[in-house]
Amino acid sequence: MDRHTVAAILEEIGLLLELKGESPFKSNAYYNAARTIESITEDLHGLVASGRIRELKGIGQALAEKLAELVGTGRLEYYDELKRSVPPGLLEMTAIPGLGPKKITAVWNQLGITTVGELEYACVENRLVGLPGFGQKTQNKIQQGILQMKRRRGFHLFANVVGEAEQILGVIRQSAGVRRAELVGDLRRCLEVVNAISVLAAADRPEAVLIGLQQIEDLTELTVSGREVTAKSSLGVPLRVVVSGDLTPHALLTHTGSDEHLKALATRAARMNVPWNLEDNGHGATRPQADSEEALYKALGLPFIAPELREGLGEIEAAEAGHLNPLVEAGQIRGIFHNHTTYSDGSASLDDMVAAAKALGYEYIGISDHSQSAFYANGLKEDRIREQHAQIDVLRKRVTGIAVFKGIEADILADGSMDYPDEVLARFDFVIASVHSRFTLSEEEQTTRVVRALANPHVTMLGHPTGRLLLSREGYRIDLKRVIDTAKGYGKVVELNANPHRLDLDWRFCRYAKAQGVKVSINPDAHSTEGLEDVPFGVHMARKGGLEASDVINTLGPDEILPALTARPRLQ
Repeated sequence: MDRHTVAAILEEIGLLLELKGESPFKSNAYYNAARTIESITEDLHGLVASGRIRELKGIGQALAEKLAELVGTGRLEYYDELKRSVPPGLLEMTAIPGLGPKKITAVWNQLGITTVGELEYACVENRLVGLPGFGQKTQNKIQQGILQMKRRRGFHLFANVVGEAEQILGVIRQSAGVRRAELVGDLRRCLEVVNAISVLAAADRPEAVLIGLQQIEDLTELTVSGREVTAKSSLGVPLRVVVSGDLTPHALLTHTGSDEHLKALATRAARMNVPWNLEDNGHGATRPQADSEEALYKALGLPFIAPELREGLGEIEAAEAGHLNPLVEAGQIRGIFHNHTTYSDGSASLDDMVAAAKALGYEYIGISDHSQSAFYANGLKEDRIREQHAQIDVLRKRVTGIAVFKGIEADILADGSMDYPDEVLARFDFVIASVHSRFTLSEEEQTTRVVRALANPHVTMLGHPTGRLLLSREGYRIDLKRVIDTAKGYGKVVELNANPHRLDLDWRFCRYAKAQGVKVSINPDAHSTEGLEDVPFGVHMARKGGLEASDVINTLGPDEILPALTARPRLQ
């Protein structure tokens, strides 16, 4: 049992204790222990077996004994007892946006509600408004949250699925009798959330694919039907492999999609009187002659259109006008901003983050711990800023091959001001301004708030512009076009946060930022050394947004980047 699984169980114990109405001190002990276990770098089994687990912060005798049982046997009786004492539907309710453990406990204890369905019906019957601490607004918010959760069911983060999908693809490619295999569908187009793994394979018989997939223990429900092999991945994501004798570019284009892109191509073909029957349906219709996707696009007088762009959002018109230049690639990102350390809520030290960034080949790293308003994240007061800057000064003299920049992720307060005075902000090489509170402001209030922050001469870039958490929390209401226009006027950078849960700026607005000439910075928002590896997910979204290397500011080298960040535009 690895540390991630153990930490998740401790986290769930804390949640179960909250749902039972136990003391906050008790539940917090498990939450804190989960964070401690998640952040360790030593072998967990060795720490537990030697008893040194008790040397870790927040791990006392009782917790150490439970960890020994859990790690040693793979089971924890205390955890099992807790799960038996709490209706499973209450845990499902915790996935409803805006509904916390205290309110879940209230509807359970006072109304006897134990499932999401019962909760939704109670909202329809207006039964929540009479509960202490609820009211009409809370009931409406819960109803909306249930609708959001229903929409999200069956969808998964791109980052959670693509790794397993590539492993499955590798197994298929190595299977005897399989000549070629490719990912298609939403994964090939790099959509931020997906609901299936789709593969095309060239083989004489689908059984060749089936035999290969049987090697993967985590796959379930493996079946063959006609020319298709289907299964469920370890995450429960449907897998569909379409097998044919030859993997043609026609099939690759068709199965990649999107429907809107394919319709636009068909319309163009009809207008140009080009035969465009991509399906080999046996009815004798003429198929365009092509040995590659490039040749298919060429038949329509177009250059190759990258899969990420194929969404029917003007990419064909852009290609026709000659506006599709090479898209940014992960290898072109030379440095990264928005990285947290143990000074705030990161799990790795300053030294470790710098070393990890250097090992990944980056030429610079911007350290940006949380600011003083972020008390929940151990935000930095002025004395700790001085302490961190002194450590960076020492590090700069000792470490070669990577530049280290002094930054901060400063909170945008409700009125749009920053949570440090200007004389403090002036000490940093760069300042990321982010919204971390008051998500429920009106669109006008939120937009005005962010616009005012961008007017601050010390602010360098806007962090995670909508505050969304994919499949978990909708972004706050904000006029992003007005925000991007303001960023253009003040010469600010807009972040594309590469954390797989955010991917914010949304790729759809990357196109608008590009059109306005606003630079984007692809940042990992890393809270660990592993988090530094999220940058490619941001690059996928940048490519979907049509961004070239010249549109992404951190494709600049270490000598160029600071002058580009600190240039004062005309409106300041």
